[in-house]
Amino acid sequence: MPTTPKEFTENFEQLKPLMDANMAYYESSRCLFCYDAPCIKACPTSIDIPLFIKQINTENLTGAAKTIYSSNFFGHTCGKVCPTEVLCEGACVYNEQGVKPIEIGRLQSHATTAAIKNSKQLFKKSESNNHKVAVVGAGPSGLSCACELSLLGYEVDIFETNSKPGGLALNGTAPYKITNDEVIEEIDYLQDQFGFNVVYNKRIDTSREFKNLEEKYDAIFLGIGLGKTNIPSTEGTDLENCIGATEFIEDFKMNPLQVKVGKKVVVIGGGNTAMDAASECARIGADVTLIYRRSKEEMGAYEFEYDLIKSVGAKAIFNANLKEIRGGFLVEELLCIRTQSKNGKLEELENSEFSVPCDFLILATGQEKQTDILEIPLLEYDSKGRIKIDSKTMQCSNGKYFAGGDAVNGGAEVVNACAEGKQAAQGIDSFLKNKEI
Repeated sequence: MPTTPKEFTENFEQLKPLMDANMAYYESSRCLFCYDAPCIKACPTSIDIPLFIKQINTENLTGAAKTIYSSNFFGHTCGKVCPTEVLCEGACVYNEQGVKPIEIGRLQSHATTAAIKNSKQLFKKSESNNHKVAVVGAGPSGLSCACELSLLGYEVDIFETNSKPGGLALNGTAPYKITNDEVIEEIDYLQDQFGFNVVYNKRIDTSREFKNLEEKYDAIFLGIGLGKTNIPSTEGTDLENCIGATEFIEDFKMNPLQVKVGKKVVVIGGGNTAMDAASECARIGADVTLIYRRSKEEMGAYEFEYDLIKSVGAKAIFNANLKEIRGGFLVEELLCIRTQSKNGKLEELENSEFSVPCDFLILATGQEKQTDILEIPLLEYDSKGRIKIDSKTMQCSNGKYFAGGDAVNGGAEVVNACAEGKQAAQGIDSFLKNKEI
């Protein structure tokens, strides 16, 4: 159990530590600079990866940073938090030869760190076009939208519910992937580059507030993300030491040395959020058990995320469903039942109940959609509660609104949110230019 910042740093050593100049040179020398590079196709923001690696290899770090940021305004953060193992690095041709793929994520963070630390001015904004756009939410999609719009000459105001920007990139990303300081430093750098304004502690969630935005701004981007953990109806979820994974990870990220967990922690779920919660608890000394209702092969989490929790001592029980949470004021024990998948449907096996001791329960059971806060006329949702948009322009059914990120995709990676925010900005630009004709 870490009790000091130094012990915490040791327990949460960075998975993708920054490279020094020598490491970056030798790693970039390994790149084959493939024609029709598969790594570019695997990147949701289509960064020209061979180009920036070549620029690093020729000691042109500023050029490399500009290549990265031209495609992805969260270039540093994504270099550290992206699941590169299944995206760009997973597509590297070296994998076909049984050779370790290029460490693209670390090279990306190396180049962008140099730009951030040296305050390199990489872009020249267009002259003001006298249009104003409001962005609701200062997460990756909202910030990316703001950067692109500012670059195109728009005046942009972001309205953020919390006291700090970053959304899940800050609040919901495990500290062994990226530190809070790194996220904030990149956002500060972007704000200096592009000059957008952020209004903090401002929640936009009433019809009057949206009406006010409509009157003051030419277009509005919704980057509100997802809500709280979707808590199941199982009796006992209101006990003191039962918490949603989203809330636990946010609290832990912002107050790591103040968060207390039990000695026997159980995490319910099989997604990447469950893996982060399990890994964090194991790294602060808890005996952690992951319980998932389906098989290991049916988990939503990436394989490398599961390998990560095993590497820090967490255990897993598959094909088990939570039936009952037992305890008085606190959770003391869980009653579970064995399951099996038959013809795609989950079945519980009779007389297979078993108990698991537990003094801290984390529920990684998905997040709520925030449809209740968007009192916007004509705004439509799909059957899963996601905001409906035009896939090319990211425009909503109410034409003055555009949207991106988790509120649209239902919960994907930071890099997907970045791509959608930029795409929406281009959609807004096209929409307003066509209105002028």
